[in-house]
Amino acid sequence: MLTNILFDLDGTLTNPFEGITNSVLYALQKCGIREKDRRKLSAFIGPPLLTSFQEFYKMTPEEARTAVTYYREYYSEQGIFENAVIDGIPALLKALKERGARLFVATSKPELFAERIISHYSLDKFITRVFGASLDETRIEKSAVIAYALKEGSIPPVTALMVGDRKHDIAGAKANDIASLGVLFGFGSREELERAGADAIARTPEEVLSLIETSAALGRLGS
Repeated sequence: MLTNILFDLDGTLTNPFEGITNSVLYALQKCGIREKDRRKLSAFIGPPLLTSFQEFYKMTPEEARTAVTYYREYYSEQGIFENAVIDGIPALLKALKERGARLFVATSKPELFAERIISHYSLDKFITRVFGASLDETRIEKSAVIAYALKEGSIPPVTALMVGDRKHDIAGAKANDIASLGVLFGFGSREELERAGADAIARTPEEVLSLIETSAALGRLGS
């Protein structure tokens, strides 16, 4: 069994749809942009905010930084806890820890916010350490966060697995030469995860446990 498991946060451990979309709507309004379709804002869940504001609303880097500042005004006070733990996640984390795995969070969300969420929802009893993005934007891409986690957590890549719901999680794992497991209970599709090259895909938290227990199912690792 793989012994060092890195979990994405948004869409993998928790469902942050309400809080993130409310925060994006607040930021867009402050920037003079009216958005009526909240559903399209689910695309903001997972990728770095700076990238998303530029990609989806054609902002310049400077405009995107301003939007991120507005986003955090709302998110840090209210949106952060407009959130819910995904069904089956506590049982998954408990089972993995009982089997001797070390569990980590590796997220493009600022580390400070991620730590508050993990603590608020009492997931910290399972998690060895939270690794996230830096507020100064020097570490925001998932590949950089995973590299940071591997180094600071003294995690040998051959023992590591990245579990996440979006293509950025899979690409970040590949950039660091670790195994990847995509999940379908978040915000990414099977097609997205397959195109990104996930080593395996799980439909439920229970299936995540089964795949990790039989690491050979993650083909690139052999046995």
